[in-house]
Amino acid sequence: MNVALGHDAAMGLAIEQADKVKGATYPNPPVGAVIVDRDQRVVGVGGTEPAGGAHAAVVALRRAGALAAGGTAVITLEPCNHHGKTPPCTDALLDAGVAEVVYAVTDPNPIAAGGADRLRAAGVRVVTGVQAEAVAAGPLREWLHKQRTGLPHVTWKYAASVDGRSAAADGSSQWITSDAARADVHRRRAAADAIVVGTGTVLADDPTLTARLPDGSLADRQPLRVVVGEREISSEAKVLNDDSRTMVIRTHEPAEVLRALSDRTDVLIEGGPTLAGAFLRAGAIDRILAYVAPILLGGPITAVHDVGVPSIARALRWRFDGVQRVGPDVLLSLVPG
Repeated sequence: MNVALGHDAAMGLAIEQADKVKGATYPNPPVGAVIVDRDQRVVGVGGTEPAGGAHAAVVALRRAGALAAGGTAVITLEPCNHHGKTPPCTDALLDAGVAEVVYAVTDPNPIAAGGADRLRAAGVRVVTGVQAEAVAAGPLREWLHKQRTGLPHVTWKYAASVDGRSAAADGSSQWITSDAARADVHRRRAAADAIVVGTGTVLADDPTLTARLPDGSLADRQPLRVVVGEREISSEAKVLNDDSRTMVIRTHEPAEVLRALSDRTDVLIEGGPTLAGAFLRAGAIDRILAYVAPILLGGPITAVHDVGVPSIARALRWRFDGVQRVGPDVLLSLVPG
């Protein structure tokens, strides 16, 4: 890239790198890094490699080579300052001779934190908070939640008509939303650690719960498929095929499900209205992704059943943190209000 970039534009490119590796870096966070030379021209980009591999800053520095000297490293997360499976990123930055480090979000992990202080002590200029909100609500959303709470971040994803129906009166639901919306869902599945459905969904729809590419082939990375509930499912169910690993949890209690998935970071709830209602009643949903199609269905099959709200005064309050068009549909992103 020959165009000179400022901090914001370079961080935008680093965010793109983080998005590309999201889902493939656990237990490390999905981080992106960009190295610009003295003339503010991009000379190296990189994202965190799978566990045991190099962190984003190291990948970008390797690609930049000698051009990193005197330049700027732009990173979505504060460079680590500890020896884990790999040496500290601060060592690599100092060895490369960068003059400036720009990062978005301070590392909340006390074991890895302290990179900024070490860099400053060595004479490197450090700029913090650049596009922090975009990073915290984007590629690091789930990881930061896990750092704060110790629990996986849970997203309830569903598709519905504009009047809130998840199927027509006869039970048919393929397809409420467009090809574009379904492609977006598969992209998110490939970045998730686990997809959770209830036994009712398996018995009614026999889904495979895989992440697929637009041509229908399996994506390189597949999430763990999780089936919860007390009913038995057929040994021939598609969710038990060899396309990915599957965990069956003989409970429908959200707290027990999350305990079983405590080693995961990014969990998608894709079950039916009963499972969604149970997680909402338990306060176990951290984000809602609603794909809303411009169709009307009417009928009794709603996207969610009882959520424990007896009156409008007791409504569960959420706020929008994103609205976007996906083909002819609208994707609404909501977080607790």
